[in-house]
Amino acid sequence: MKAIRTLAALGIACAVFLAGQLLAAAPMAKPEDVGISSARLKRVDELVQRHVDAGSFTGAVTLVARNGRIARLEAQGLMDLEHKTPMRKDAIFRIMSMTKPIVGTAILMMMEEGKVRLQDPISRFVPEWKNMVVAVPQDDAPSGPGAAPGNGAPAPKYYTVPAEREVTVRDLLTHTSGLVSGRISGYVNRSVAAGPKETLADYVPRLNRVPLEFQPGTRWAYSATAGFDVLSRIVEVTSGMPINEFLKKRLFDPLEMRDTTYIPPKNDPRLVTRYTRSANGLQPAEDPAFMNGVYFSGGGGLFSTATDYAQFGLMLANGGELNGRRILSPRAVELMGSVFAPDTLPGRPAGESYGLSVRVVTDPAARNTFLTQGSFGWSGAFGTHFWVDPKKHLVAIAMTQTS
Repeated sequence: MKAIRTLAALGIACAVFLAGQLLAAAPMAKPEDVGISSARLKRVDELVQRHVDAGSFTGAVTLVARNGRIARLEAQGLMDLEHKTPMRKDAIFRIMSMTKPIVGTAILMMMEEGKVRLQDPISRFVPEWKNMVVAVPQDDAPSGPGAAPGNGAPAPKYYTVPAEREVTVRDLLTHTSGLVSGRISGYVNRSVAAGPKETLADYVPRLNRVPLEFQPGTRWAYSATAGFDVLSRIVEVTSGMPINEFLKKRLFDPLEMRDTTYIPPKNDPRLVTRYTRSANGLQPAEDPAFMNGVYFSGGGGLFSTATDYAQFGLMLANGGELNGRRILSPRAVELMGSVFAPDTLPGRPAGESYGLSVRVVTDPAARNTFLTQGSFGWSGAFGTHFWVDPKKHLVAIAMTQTS
């Protein structure tokens, strides 16, 4: 939420006007040259500094780009409290769930090649998924089969019924699948979780043992990792490449995202120390176990920089093309930011719908936001956030590293 509030300030700060099309590259520009107020951008500095002083996070990198040029790229605060290392503009962050729109883009690429359709059942790519079941909570029912103990919590009590239809690609892209998105499915998932040397190919088929949290398509509930891990596996099956190789060859290299990777950058001085908040202030935290260089999670495994991610955002703001390289068609980008899960669906907040791997602002007044209607983006659990405003050709990014 801190990151979201910081980015909201960027939205207020950017006094933008509609002008021109995005350029092919992303050079630096004076804010006024792209229709942004320098004076108002200074408010972002003030807001970030207030949060650093308050101990919300150690430091941040913020970026605003418009019409293909970067009008703001600033680093504030520290990368590491122990060594008092100043934050760098090229700092590397664990972007966690900001991995999801990248994997969503990979699925859209496969759709444009005719290898995947939104309505495809997952069993087309993962045959084990043919007969999924749905959990029904029941206080007096015995613990469900496969429920694994963990953290001292009692196994949830439930029974299962057949899924009324198969889970589809669209369900996973929009978090309407019910896959590992609640107490029961999350609990049972512990019994099938990937081991330290296992890959998506090992884990994804075992998810057929995990009951869905609800009937597919009936509500919105966030699938933190599993849903987009399955989508990553679909990319592997349809492209014939491991997801890390596919993204490097088809997305990161063409967009010159040189610092975006699944491999933890050990001993790189640009890697920001991760922190969590506690009663005693910010405390260092270890990386999640799946960030091991073997398991390439589509739900949250990537490392990146603000400028790298800006290349991705600018490609989307420019209708799928950047620097002479076309990644998606304009129509595919339009679909990505379209309403597939409306704000009337249970689980969604008023004014904010969900597209294909991104939140979509559909009613700024109902959402209490300054963002333009049609803006889309997503966040990461460790304090990263981005949005794309296709109407104003604007991209904004804030990166911290505090849960």
